[in-house]
Amino acid sequence: MVQFKISKWAAWAPGLHEQSSWMAYLAAQHISSDHSPALSEMPAMQRRRVGRLGKMALQAAYWACDKAAQCPVIFASRYGDIAQSVEQLNQLAQSGMISPTAFSMSVHNAISALFSIARKDINSYTAIAAGGETLEAAFTEALALLADGASSVLLVYYDEPLPAPHHIFTDTADFPHAFACQLIKSEQGIHLSSRSSEQNNLAGLSDTAAVLHFLLSEQPECQHTVGSRTWVWQRNA
Repeated sequence: MVQFKISKWAAWAPGLHEQSSWMAYLAAQHISSDHSPALSEMPAMQRRRVGRLGKMALQAAYWACDKAAQCPVIFASRYGDIAQSVEQLNQLAQSGMISPTAFSMSVHNAISALFSIARKDINSYTAIAAGGETLEAAFTEALALLADGASSVLLVYYDEPLPAPHHIFTDTADFPHAFACQLIKSEQGIHLSSRSSEQNNLAGLSDTAAVLHFLLSEQPECQHTVGSRTWVWQRNA
């Protein structure tokens, strides 16, 4: 069983740009609102093609990546930048036309591709969407890459509440956010497993926030149940 630790991490959400503010949020669950990240690391020609959620994901990725190291990259999001897709569907319904450029940035792997192009990085890139288990699917993929010999893996998770008319679905993100981390193997680290169980949702923090709180704290265990499966995150002392 591959175990890991986080060697570097970064996150971005409205009002939460620093690690200290993220830790305070995870403790108090309070969030304010402000503008999109500056994303000054990306060339302006590419940056202006990206929507707000994509900028959040890319900002966290730039902050968390090791510029000197080359490693596999995983971008994971349950719905991706669906706000752009909804906007284009509305335009299509009204005028019968949509922008090819806007469409190209609405597909699920667009953000990971743009990150690769901007960095001139030809390493492995993976885009993952797996419903309520997207975060666990991303970490499972990362652990497989570590087991296969990768010295590190950059993992980026991003999501936001669904826009109208899809906002009626309740199993979505509580707020727009992006989290990125560099994973490396560790004999005394974190391991992830799953088991069959009855429905038993987490109380308190949202599912993602609960897992992030575990990853960034010293908690010994965190559980996340989706349907009949419970994912168990455990930390070895």
